[in-house]
Amino acid sequence: MSHTFDKSKLPSRHVSVGPERAPHRSYYYAMGLTEEEIARPFVGIASAGNDSAPCNTTLDLQADWCRQGVNEAGGMPRRFNTITVTDGIAMGHQGMKSSLASREVIADSVELSVRGHCYDALVTFAGCDKSLPGMMMAMLRLNVPSIFVYGGSILPGRFEDRDVTVVDVFEVVGKYAAGACPLKDVIALEKVACPGHGACGGQYTANTMACVGEAIGLSLPNSNMAPAPYKSREDVAVAAGRQVMELLAKNIRPRDICTREAFENAARIVAATGGSTNGALHLPAMANECGIDFDLFDVAEIFKSTPYIADLKPGGKYVAKDMYDAGGIYMLMKTLFDNGLLHGDCLTVTGKTIAENIEEVTWNPDQKVIYDVKSPITPTGGVVGLKGTLAPNGAIVKVAGMHRLQFEGPARVFDCEEDAFAAVEARDIAEGCVIVIRYEGPKGGPGMREMLSTTAALYGQGMGEKVALITDGRFSGATRGFCIGHVGPEAADGGPIALVEDGDVISIDAEAGTIDLKVADAVLAERRKNWQPRQNDYQAGALWRYAQNVGPAYKGAVTHPGAKAETHVYADI
Repeated sequence: MSHTFDKSKLPSRHVSVGPERAPHRSYYYAMGLTEEEIARPFVGIASAGNDSAPCNTTLDLQADWCRQGVNEAGGMPRRFNTITVTDGIAMGHQGMKSSLASREVIADSVELSVRGHCYDALVTFAGCDKSLPGMMMAMLRLNVPSIFVYGGSILPGRFEDRDVTVVDVFEVVGKYAAGACPLKDVIALEKVACPGHGACGGQYTANTMACVGEAIGLSLPNSNMAPAPYKSREDVAVAAGRQVMELLAKNIRPRDICTREAFENAARIVAATGGSTNGALHLPAMANECGIDFDLFDVAEIFKSTPYIADLKPGGKYVAKDMYDAGGIYMLMKTLFDNGLLHGDCLTVTGKTIAENIEEVTWNPDQKVIYDVKSPITPTGGVVGLKGTLAPNGAIVKVAGMHRLQFEGPARVFDCEEDAFAAVEARDIAEGCVIVIRYEGPKGGPGMREMLSTTAALYGQGMGEKVALITDGRFSGATRGFCIGHVGPEAADGGPIALVEDGDVISIDAEAGTIDLKVADAVLAERRKNWQPRQNDYQAGALWRYAQNVGPAYKGAVTHPGAKAETHVYADI
């Protein structure tokens, strides 16, 4: 359905209406637009498409399909691109410092493009980890009618008659280092693990945040789990283009959708799916864009009462394609809602509520991926928040698929990931120890690197359940084992993690939600007197700027005050 719009009330009037905008309109004529097309609302279509990795390679095509829907519904589509840093390629070296910082650059770049060109609405396309929250942060910051579209996951690879993902390749590196497999197996696996376009297939960060997009109401129902190569991705892109014009006609904005209750729904879905611990970093950052207080402790409170019900990798058996075949995220939301675990009155981009959308879903008892809430995989906790003397500002651990929820052992301390990885490769890690990797936080890294190379190597060596690992950095959504991230305050800020020494006993209880350093206060006070802040190697450029502005992980590692400090909202210019 096509609507008639009054441009005098829309941001695009500043670049297209009135005699004084003749120079501006001349640029649109240069691109082949007609007078009638210039008179329509301008819809920004932001794509994170690029050739960096398979997560992003179909996004520009999908964004171009979206144009059709915008045109059909009376809008004028204007596509533009932003960057990504793809974690699977950035992982395990200095490039990973760029990953989390890229979330802010993506959000900032989309904001600046929309502000500069005065777009009236927005559809965003993302595929790899940080680009998903980055796009949604921009939508919430600008607060023009918007829809988020995920580019879709990769199909699983096949190796030795089993489904595999890129995590199997990370883990085989450790296996090879341990002498447990020949190099030819490593080479054979790396060639088949990622068979085509799409983001990593398990319930890692990209798929976790894709689920968040639907659960929080910013994506069309059952739109995000379809794998990237599926023909239905075209239908989703066109539908998003059409529907954003409906939102513009009704003036339904992202902040109307993303209420505190909607954030609680999103946190519920992260835990229920055994999703990435990064969800607890990105949800507070998104909430900051709305002016809503929703930090790691708020997220963790939701986690405590959430059953783990989706049997997804890395803790479980299945990948995103299987989740899609089982009925998608709305199938999981149905059993949560039917058992009183979701707020049904939250608005979504359909113009209907979560409850109204769920009404259209019929529970499928024959699928094997999503358990009924009444018979969950575990009664609580795919993901758990921790707090204690080692982490006064909190920490987080994914417990999905773990058999052991308590751990106590002596610390083995490293001041960067490279040193820890070298020790793992050299088999210089004792069973029963707690590996501490510090000065990898948002400010201290800078950039809060993920530690997948190290954790996967430990698993490949058969050490995954025999040691614990804690860091003020992050873990990939693909990490499994007793791996605790986001420890705060970070070492660079003089948090307790900066004072740990080799041999100190660290006690972790993921059932009770505690993480403690068993060292006397007087000893720690003496160590604090001798502690000196460290200078990292990034004293210029984007990472220096990031380190100057970034806040603590428990508040989302954000770099600006958010909506609470606003004096105007872009959508109302």
